[in-house]
Amino acid sequence: MLLFVALGALLAGSFAVVTSAPGDRSSTPAALRTPSHAPSSSSAAPSSTEAPRPTPAPDPCAARIAALPLRARLAQLLVVGVDPRGPADALAVVQGEQVGGIFIGGDDVGLLTAGALAPVHAAAALPLTVAVDDEGGRVQRLDALDGSLPSARRMAADMSPDQVRAVARGRGVALRERGVTTDLAPVLDTSGQPDRTVIGDRSFSADPNTAVDYALAFAEGLHEAGVTPVVKHFPGHGNTSGDSHLGAVTSPPLDVLRGTDLVPYRHLPRFGDVVVMLGHIEVPGLTGGLPATLSPDAYALLRGEFGFTGPAMTDDLGAMRAVTDRASLPDAVTQALAAGADIALWSSGGRVREVLDHLEGAVASGALPAPRVDEATRRVLRAKQVC
Repeated sequence: MLLFVALGALLAGSFAVVTSAPGDRSSTPAALRTPSHAPSSSSAAPSSTEAPRPTPAPDPCAARIAALPLRARLAQLLVVGVDPRGPADALAVVQGEQVGGIFIGGDDVGLLTAGALAPVHAAAALPLTVAVDDEGGRVQRLDALDGSLPSARRMAADMSPDQVRAVARGRGVALRERGVTTDLAPVLDTSGQPDRTVIGDRSFSADPNTAVDYALAFAEGLHEAGVTPVVKHFPGHGNTSGDSHLGAVTSPPLDVLRGTDLVPYRHLPRFGDVVVMLGHIEVPGLTGGLPATLSPDAYALLRGEFGFTGPAMTDDLGAMRAVTDRASLPDAVTQALAAGADIALWSSGGRVREVLDHLEGAVASGALPAPRVDEATRRVLRAKQVC
């Protein structure tokens, strides 16, 4: 899509402490047994018994996750669109199911004024992710409240990375003061396509190194303001054949992406604590005809080759035809979480109870394994600094 700032709850890890047990004394001939009370001798042969392995450090999230009912764990993995005009809808969503996050879109953003988000935050039992899509240019939410930001392409043309960092820090301060925790920015896609194409001027540059430098500066500015950046759209939307809002899109093959769109993601460790958003992108040689958001192989690439350990988030599952043409919202959320997503986003709002009922059924049937739910919950809770 274009969507997530700052974030959300939990995951359990069980550790077995393995030690080598002494051999069964009953199988040893009596003449060779050493009485248990016999003193040790310096001439005795060294014991072949393996030393006990060190006990793994306790998982600080395990108890928090175990204390959450399954439905509460699943709810923490959802970020749901709410009516941006005021707090009533957001309050109902948070109080009703304790979702992990809400998304504020649209142009009428009364929910971002006059402290309207304060009671919504207060209603959350766990820290609430409040996300907006504020990149600059065509995609921003605070322009009517706090001034307009240039597009990414314009920023890279007219500013230094240090200047972009300062701009993002200022915007982050404004977001944080209004109750926003997460910005679905910056765009990490590389694109030389015309400005008004699906990515176009939302990309800092067609050159991967320039794109990294400016996206990193933008992310650093948000971090300095206390807002979580969401870098997007893995594995690369800047050179796709179409617009995922309107239908299926295909990127160049994986071996081509490795030299272009994927290059910036090799720098993820430099970005610190971020969320990575996956796009609804079919990648020949990777996703097997599925959009990346629903593809286990796409998440495996992000976790494996690119070593990302933070939360992975979907693009909008409820308003983009690259997904809605192939699956209902409950099915799309289930498939995404089972594939490896930690956060499922839909901007259209509503249907939270329906989605959670479906997810509980998927866990019961094994379609969504319980360990996968706990893994995602752990990443969300750690990102929220709950544990």
